[in-house]
Amino acid sequence: MSTDQERWSKVQNRLRAEVGEDVYTNWFARMNMEAIEEGTVRLSVPTRFLKSWIQSHYAERVLACWQAEEDKVNRIELTVRSAVLRTVVAKPKGNEFDGIGANGHVFNGAAVRPNGAGDSGLHEALGGSPLDPRLTFDTFVVGRSNTLAHAAAKQVAAAKRGDPVMFNPLYIHAGVGLGKTHLLQAITWTGNAIGERKVLYLTAEKFMYGFVSALRTQTALAFKEALRGIGVLVIDDLQFLQGKSTQAEFCHTLNALIDAGRQVIIASDRPPSDLESLDERVRSRLAGGLVVEMGSLGEELRFEILKARVNAARVHHPGFDVPVNVLGYIAKTVTHNGRDLEGAVNRLLAHNKLTGHPVTMEMAEREVRDLIRPQEPRRVKIEDIQRVVARQYNVSRSDLLSSRRTANVVRPRQVAMYLAKTLTLRSLPEIGRRFGGRDHTTVLHAVRKIENLVGNDMALAEEIEILKRQLQE
Repeated sequence: MSTDQERWSKVQNRLRAEVGEDVYTNWFARMNMEAIEEGTVRLSVPTRFLKSWIQSHYAERVLACWQAEEDKVNRIELTVRSAVLRTVVAKPKGNEFDGIGANGHVFNGAAVRPNGAGDSGLHEALGGSPLDPRLTFDTFVVGRSNTLAHAAAKQVAAAKRGDPVMFNPLYIHAGVGLGKTHLLQAITWTGNAIGERKVLYLTAEKFMYGFVSALRTQTALAFKEALRGIGVLVIDDLQFLQGKSTQAEFCHTLNALIDAGRQVIIASDRPPSDLESLDERVRSRLAGGLVVEMGSLGEELRFEILKARVNAARVHHPGFDVPVNVLGYIAKTVTHNGRDLEGAVNRLLAHNKLTGHPVTMEMAEREVRDLIRPQEPRRVKIEDIQRVVARQYNVSRSDLLSSRRTANVVRPRQVAMYLAKTLTLRSLPEIGRRFGGRDHTTVLHAVRKIENLVGNDMALAEEIEILKRQLQE
């Protein structure tokens, strides 16, 4: 690994420590270092929205983290990297249709077909976000943590016009690099290949851009009408949806499509109840569909993903080979997400092709060492706290959320609020809202009450420690 990459890894760790894991995952996990030249560090992100947000809120902090590792760095340059698609344009065939462009204008579209990945004509003409031809159901590796999400996605993708809509909306949530985007793009490829329904894949950023551009060009009505004529709407990275008017339009579109029996599929990095920036009506509508979590990748699934990536690389590089013991080592030690696994394979491939040396365990240990991250503690959710506390004190979760003031309910409720404040990053108002719409002062009183009792009541202190262990296992 180069010295520059080592510095970048240290900068990432420093940035993660300064802003916290949640903020880092939301805004910096997809930032790549492209080059360092004459005191300027070139970084890239996948969307204009991320670039704008980081420049507005974190530019100085990113520069400071770099300067702490390399004092010669005096400037950060942030660019948007674009997805590269190999496409061939087909001639119009008389079955063209009206769609919306990225600027909100309505126009006639022609078909575009990526090599070997199904017809994307509908998608492209509707101004959808770029699709990666590699992200299909055929290349998705199924394991215990993603079986339900994969099955639901395949059923939704294969549905035909007139079929009853079973899961609406289908809401998939997972951490970074666990396969959400892969499933959503696979749905889009399959749906458009079948040709029964118009399928549109949009990132939240592209939805915002289209809506704002339509307002600016006074074509908002055409934008809305075209969007609501979609048979299947696929929205990725919903957590990035910002702006009151944009969220209101998304809510209206969501309601219009669902009420008309159209399919909506959404992905985010958290469940609907945790999308604090979204309107309560939107969260409620999202939670009313099928909500599926894709869990972390187990070692067995990581091994299968690595095998699949090596086999895919071997199509273009027939001499590339990775011993089974090396795959096992990477599967065991590179645990964070699927992108790290793909990065590990790419490094082995680059070393093999550029040096001509075979892949060995020693080489693998050297090349992937920065991808071996310390095991992160389990992310505790307020719903988990409520469930565990209710079971411990023999009350129901609805009791904890109710207005009941009996002693057998008040104490467990206070304990649950205390644990929510100490084990999660949620604010006091958010915790109050999740406990039956209570005021933040009620939560603060509960937290202080339990803090005082723990210092004097050894039995309560032991109970809380047991609850913490159960939640963090």
